[in-house]
Amino acid sequence: MSFLPAFQSFRDELDDHNDRRERLIKASRDITNIAKKTIFLLHRVVLESENPFEDRSASRIKAAKQGREKLNQVQEMYASLRHELVGDRYWRYQRQVSPGLQEYIEALSFAHFLEHSTLITFQQVQDTLCDADGNPYFPLTISDYLLGASDLTGELMRFAISGFGKRGGRSNALDVCAFVRNCKADFERFTPYVRDLSKKQSVTAESLVKIEDAAYAAVVRSSEYDLSPDMLDDLVTTYLSNQNSETRRSDRWRDEDRDDDTFS
Repeated sequence: MSFLPAFQSFRDELDDHNDRRERLIKASRDITNIAKKTIFLLHRVVLESENPFEDRSASRIKAAKQGREKLNQVQEMYASLRHELVGDRYWRYQRQVSPGLQEYIEALSFAHFLEHSTLITFQQVQDTLCDADGNPYFPLTISDYLLGASDLTGELMRFAISGFGKRGGRSNALDVCAFVRNCKADFERFTPYVRDLSKKQSVTAESLVKIEDAAYAAVVRSSEYDLSPDMLDDLVTTYLSNQNSETRRSDRWRDEDRDDDTFS
């Protein structure tokens, strides 16, 4: 009895497994890249507008729309990978799919927050990963949802602090601070059951402290002036603008000095 056909079958199966694994790793990296670019896009579109912190402002809705349009690329990629993740294959290759999926959820949840000021739900994320008939490309796990949503808090910290130079930035920071605090409290109960969530919670705690420090400083400083909130926002904007101008001027002088030293 020849064992060669059996070993050839094993070889083909291993080759198929390795090829599929590499394709999923590459796709996950591409998805991560698109999601990160989407997050940068959301920050830029919102903060470049004049009044980004008005309730349901046009700039936030515009940013969310552009973000979702860009994330359509990710949804199309997951649709094309559907045949690679049929049945038990998804659980076999979940570790290759999970990193890109978490990044996608982070970007999607940020776009959702900009438009609705709420946390996107598990079902809303799953609905974006379904075909036209509502059939999911693969089952979204609670752990991937929580880990991706937890990453949102870092982007909200950047969003809150970067917005201090805009009118309404102080009140926005307070709202974001309360939202991140609630997210941390709600996610904490799942840390014993979700791997790596405790690490994400540590990062969330650091982001929360940064928002709290910035918001606290703004409240304390504003209490020193008997001015309306709009006038205080204008003062903050003017101060930050002057600081940025001084920084750019000093950087230019330092570069010129370095050039003189280089060619002397």
